[in-house]
Amino acid sequence: MTIAARFSRRRLIVAASAASAWPHLARGQSAQRPLRLVVPFPPAGPVDTVARAVSQKLTEWSGLGHIVDNRAGAGGMVGAELAARAAPDGSTVFVCSIHHTVLPALKPKLAYDIERDFAPLTFGARFPIVLVAHPAVEARTVAELIALAKRQPGKLSYGSSGNGGGTHLAGELFNMQAGTSILHVPYKGSAPAMSDLLGGQVQLMFADAPTALPQVRAGKVRALGVANAQRSPLLPTVPTFGEAGLPGYEAYSWAGFVVPAATPKEVAARLSQDIAKALGQPDVMARLHEAGAEAAPGTPEQFARFIRDEISKWAKVVKAGNIQAD
Repeated sequence: MTIAARFSRRRLIVAASAASAWPHLARGQSAQRPLRLVVPFPPAGPVDTVARAVSQKLTEWSGLGHIVDNRAGAGGMVGAELAARAAPDGSTVFVCSIHHTVLPALKPKLAYDIERDFAPLTFGARFPIVLVAHPAVEARTVAELIALAKRQPGKLSYGSSGNGGGTHLAGELFNMQAGTSILHVPYKGSAPAMSDLLGGQVQLMFADAPTALPQVRAGKVRALGVANAQRSPLLPTVPTFGEAGLPGYEAYSWAGFVVPAATPKEVAARLSQDIAKALGQPDVMARLHEAGAEAAPGTPEQFARFIRDEISKWAKVVKAGNIQAD
């Protein structure tokens, strides 16, 4: 074999290896230019963490500089409107969250429709919601808390990251299903809510795992239950609400991936496969676990059903709790 032939063969092997590492490198628009992942929240938050973990893995595979574009504002609406208007060519992916399935009930005249204007790619990750209590609360289980709240109606309060947010609605869902009237105290973010819980200004908090875990591990708050259907690997010794006395209760924050609705189906399918594969990589799963998230990729059809169910579920909670948007 000549030197030129050996060189050509080597180039083919390198190219084949790259194509194998990045599943669709040689096919379709999604692999021909960098992706823009629009995150409707500030950097360093839970949804941003999921987007950056995926972006980094896709960049490793493709060699392309995929970017995370943080467009925070209006509770996730600014980024959603921007992404809905983006060119449907596979170059823009929107990283949506629980907020986008609550907003339809809070703001019926949104400038976009999360189901009509987007095509689902894959569920990304869930952030378990944990019910945590100040050490002075005389309840060590969910069942004991429900009994305490019924004996002292209106005396207990819980903090959340904000009015109409996922942790607020988790608390209202709890009141609905448990028959309690624990008072909601909204804060401008999870950090000030947790600060007041530690200080005893509120007795309880429905907190996402990234906020709750450090304080639970430090022994500063008591975890009564996790709102997953099954126990979370992040808190394996903490029972689910079902185990702890409230069957059927389930609520968690989450992040998922969608594209503008008119994106060609074959392009969306490739993106779905690539993002789901990235989420399933051991290093990505470990990175998310460290951040308090559970990677849970799936099919577009599964994610579409999930979005539809979430919209219906939270609309009922918003109506029953007479929750108003800020």
